Amino acid sequence: EVMRIFETAGLRDALQAVTRPGLTGMHFVNAAGETLMVRGGTAECGPHGCANNHYVHQPELEAVLRRGLARFAQVGLHLRHEVTGWSAADDGGAWLDVNGPEGAARWQARWVVGCDGARSMVRRWIGAATLDLGLHQPWLVFDVRLKQPVPGLPLHTVQHCDPARPMTYCNVTGDRRRWEIMLMPGDDPAEMVKPERIAALVSRWLQPGQAEIERAVIYTFHSVIAQGWRRGPLLLAGDAAHQTPPFLGQGMCAGIRDAANLAWKLDAVVRGRADESLLDTHEAERAPHVRAFIELAVRLGGIIQTTDPEAARERDARFTAGAPEVFEFPAPRLGPGVWTSDAAPVAQVFPQPLLGDGRRLDAAIGRRFAVIMQPELVDAVDDDTRRWWQWHDVAVLPATGEALPCWLRQHDAAAVLLRPDRYVAGLA
Repeated sequence: EVMRIFETAGLRDALQAVTRPGLTGMHFVNAAGETLMVRGGTAECGPHGCANNHYVHQPELEAVLRRGLARFAQVGLHLRHEVTGWSAADDGGAWLDVNGPEGAARWQARWVVGCDGARSMVRRWIGAATLDLGLHQPWLVFDVRLKQPVPGLPLHTVQHCDPARPMTYCNVTGDRRRWEIMLMPGDDPAEMVKPERIAALVSRWLQPGQAEIERAVIYTFHSVIAQGWRRGPLLLAGDAAHQTPPFLGQGMCAGIRDAANLAWKLDAVVRGRADESLLDTHEAERAPHVRAFIELAVRLGGIIQTTDPEAARERDARFTAGAPEVFEFPAPRLGPGVWTSDAAPVAQVFPQPLLGDGRRLDAAIGRRFAVIMQPELVDAVDDDTRRWWQWHDVAVLPATGEALPCWLRQHDAAAVLLRPDRYVAGLA
């Protein structure tokens, strides 16, 4: 789904060049080396027209985004600037106090989206409380680059569910590898990030001289959701609005979904096609959706972070007996918002099949609403509806070929309305 968002932004090819499809999956392994469960990967194209998960080195992703921004002359990117305060403007927007390389300045904005992380200043300005979902655990996270091939390092991700020291090993991209190591009682965070301590922790996999540490930092994995994502011109997205432990690899994905949700709504408001109250549906839709991912990540964290030996033995026995807990990757519906129906697939993401002309669906409809309908109905639509579609720049696509008619039949539908973020708004 997230790769598809990048595709809509015109960055799929550039991003695929720096990512690695997670074909070998994620293995959960106990202290004895027994596999408890596997979250599978595949080389097959999933419903969104690409592999079902990807690994990426975040600085390379950010480089792709910055090059993508350079396509737009009307976009300014101001690095090394710090926003220190805000005040309401007479027009309903905001004044921002900014410090940068050239000194202090005041910027005026109609909308301010705080994507400013877990310690968000914008969240404090909004006055949003946070709902605590129960997980707060410090981990050591460090990235290395291999200097040579290292026999025995798995190609897949491994969750070492060892009560003596839970760890995660990740094959990122190229020669990059990452370890995440849970801090135990008595650990000194300042000591844990030292190279000699790191070397001792991974000595069963890496010998001195085989890798170079790029960075090492202590993170506290949190599970929280802000309550109140908007105050006038101020809005929240990403870690400023919610934080998840990394056990599903969905933290940044959740923030990207926020961006896709908020972008088309801001566009509609700025163009005068919707009242600004539309922006209130951002939190209403996204908060329940992201909570489903956070809660599953917390459940997985409960398996990985088990440190009581007896509880770990009971966990291992449950899994190795062939009756483990089922962890189905969520496909939640959006919360209340811009859609209408009592049941799925409304408020879920529409798939992206190949069309008969060889294009993927999103290339055919662009960044706008779309109606996909049985071909015989296209000419039967009345003039008022056509004028409404034209005003809202709705793409109209006859359901031809194999995939689209099949989808309509499966859902007993004659037509489906898609939002610009590809969520189903309704069926007819």
